[in-house]
Amino acid sequence: MPIKTVHITNYYHKNSGGISTSYNALMKAAERRKREMRLIVPGERTEIEIVNDYAKIYYIEAPKSFLFDKRYRVLMPWTYLPNGSPIRKILMEEQPDIVEITDKYTLSMFGAMVRRGKFSQLGRPMLVHFSCERMDDNVASFLSKGSLGKRLARAVMGYYNLPSFDFHIANSPYTAEEFFHSAKSAHKPSRSKWLANKTWRFFRSPRVAIEDRIVVCPRGVDAERFSPDRKSERKRSELVEKHGLPENAKLVLYAGRISPEKNIELLVDVMSLLASDKTHDFRLLVAGDGPLADWLEETTEKRFPGRIVQLGHLEKEDLSDLYANVDVFVHPNPKEPFGIGPLEAMASGAPCVIPNAGGVLFYATDDNTWLVEPSPEKFAEAIREVLDDPFQTDRKVKEAIETAARNTRIKSTDNLIDTYDRLFEEFKKEFDLYTNEDLARQHDFTEFL
Repeated sequence: MPIKTVHITNYYHKNSGGISTSYNALMKAAERRKREMRLIVPGERTEIEIVNDYAKIYYIEAPKSFLFDKRYRVLMPWTYLPNGSPIRKILMEEQPDIVEITDKYTLSMFGAMVRRGKFSQLGRPMLVHFSCERMDDNVASFLSKGSLGKRLARAVMGYYNLPSFDFHIANSPYTAEEFFHSAKSAHKPSRSKWLANKTWRFFRSPRVAIEDRIVVCPRGVDAERFSPDRKSERKRSELVEKHGLPENAKLVLYAGRISPEKNIELLVDVMSLLASDKTHDFRLLVAGDGPLADWLEETTEKRFPGRIVQLGHLEKEDLSDLYANVDVFVHPNPKEPFGIGPLEAMASGAPCVIPNAGGVLFYATDDNTWLVEPSPEKFAEAIREVLDDPFQTDRKVKEAIETAARNTRIKSTDNLIDTYDRLFEEFKKEFDLYTNEDLARQHDFTEFL
């Protein structure tokens, strides 16, 4: 029988965000692969959306985020911990073979709860944690940039998150790296193996090596929607006219959340340098929204009025036209977990200037992008190079389009579904290693650390 999966996440905003885009693609793949999938997400009200014959989305009424992006809502522990809670009811009705949690915060207790036998009515589904971002990067962006914040993130990941699930799937090698840095003594010999052993026993961790429980499944791009075929002089002229820009303006694009973790300040510093350029009239278009949108607008008006134009949230059709008709795409975040925006820009034929670090390095190279240090000077230099060296630009853009063609959404979702199947087969084969609570309480987990 085909495997039924239930996916629970807080990172879902129906019309925006890389994670939302990925889950929408997965729900679409459910129909193509003819297998049942359910998505449970926070919403303004409790309701059910039928996506297709095989997929549906359960929205659970939830409050808005109080710490991160307030456009998002957050499912709190009481939506799944108590008997009779909304998520418990859904899971009891659906009886999934696999439950996947994409969240390191308010939903993370689900894994520990099941591992310790607190959800016996559900049986024992395979527990997957999907890691779409690194906790140490989140803590640095929103709480503490110092060593204390990193140590806190490492402790949570190594002593709590890692032992609480059967498997961990990461969206890039960069994201997966955090698991190893949080647990393996090779990365920090002074880490307490005694404490690790205690916590892993408490959470009834699988008696399986860490390397066998962590898998990388990158996301993919909709190469049919995002295409250089959308490049058009008419669309370019309409874009310039709509926003009152000079006809000779050089259009630089950023598409993504306007949020602290995206290193938005770098864009402002880059434009400070480009605003004084006598050769080209650079204008930065910002497609997206987020908690720093007002700050960005105020800063632009103070330092270089008219040089940064905020477009707000764009529908996919408008965004795909935008990618194909700008001169340069920039992505400022050196700690991007994966980065669907740069891959969409590459598929669209936009020359890309991005940091030489983070999850983008899964697909970005010096042959298909401008990989540079995330400094204002290096970014400005690379943007000028895109315009001043058309031969190199043409070569890199062609390679970028080919790279995107090798990383399509269909390929990525098929790979993810195949990974679920492979892991589930391993889970059933070695069921005792993943589920025997008595043996887990006595096991010496230091052999894995």
